[in-house]
Amino acid sequence: MIDKNKINQSCKFISDKGGKHLDVIIVLGTGLNKVADIFKSKIKIPYSNIPNFKFSTAPSHKGNLLIGNFSNLNVAVMQGRLHLYEGYTAQDVVYPLYVLNQLGAQNLVITNAAGSLNKKLQTGNIALIKDHINLTGKNPLVGKNNSEFGTRFPSMNNAYDRELIEDAQKVSLKHKLAIETAIYAGLLGPNLETKAECNMLRKMGADLVGMSTVLEVIAANYLGMKVLGISAITNMSNLFHAQSHKQADIEKAALKAENKLVTLLKNLLPKL
Repeated sequence: MIDKNKINQSCKFISDKGGKHLDVIIVLGTGLNKVADIFKSKIKIPYSNIPNFKFSTAPSHKGNLLIGNFSNLNVAVMQGRLHLYEGYTAQDVVYPLYVLNQLGAQNLVITNAAGSLNKKLQTGNIALIKDHINLTGKNPLVGKNNSEFGTRFPSMNNAYDRELIEDAQKVSLKHKLAIETAIYAGLLGPNLETKAECNMLRKMGADLVGMSTVLEVIAANYLGMKVLGISAITNMSNLFHAQSHKQADIEKAALKAENKLVTLLKNLLPKL
C-alpha cells in the first residue's frame, strides 16, 4: 500500500513550487521529450528533488517533472518514467500518479515506445491504445487497500477511455495522421522479445509490445482517472525480420513519430 503521508509530503513540495490545481498528466516515453516544448510557463523539478520520488535510469528518460500551461489547462509533464526492469517495485512505478492525482489531475495521457507485432502498424507512426495485456507479473494494487484512493476491485472495462479515443480519432482524421488503434502487451523487460514470444503475443491478440504503461494505467483507473494511451512505433518485432535492434535505432524511430504526437496533442488537449 502506498503511504498517504509520503504522498502529502510530495504534494506539498510540488505545490510550493507552483504545481497546484493540475488538470492533466502527460507521461513521456522513450525518445518523446520534445512534446514538452508545446507548453508555456514551465516549472522544472528534477525527480531527485521531490520527496519520496525515485529517479529514472533508462536511456533518454530525463527524470524531470514539468508544470506548464496549454489552452487554459494546467499540465504536469513527466519527462521519463520508472520501469520494473530498473529494479523498482510496482508501487514505485505508479507513485507519481498518486501524487499528481492528489494535486487535481483527472486525465492521464500516457505515451510509450513500442515494437509492432502487426504489419499494419509501421515504424515511425503512432497508435492509440484501446486495451492492454499485463504480462509483467506485477500489479500496483497488491496489498492492503486504502479506500481513500479507490475501490478494492476496480473495473478495467474502459481502461483506455473510449470517448478520449474517439476524440483522438477525429483529430487524426482532420489532420491526416492516419492513426490506428491497437492492443498493447506490457512485459517486464529489459531484453527485447524472442521470436517465439512475439509469435505468442500476436496469437494472444496483441498488436504492440513494450515494457511500461500497463501498471500506470491500472493505477490511474483505480484513482478514477480517464486515460488516453499512445504508442510511438519504434521497431518492427522480429516476427518480420532476423536483425537485432539497438537502443539508438529505437530512439531515432521515436523521433519520427514525435511530430505526429505533437500535432495530436496540440489539437486534442483543448477537448479535455
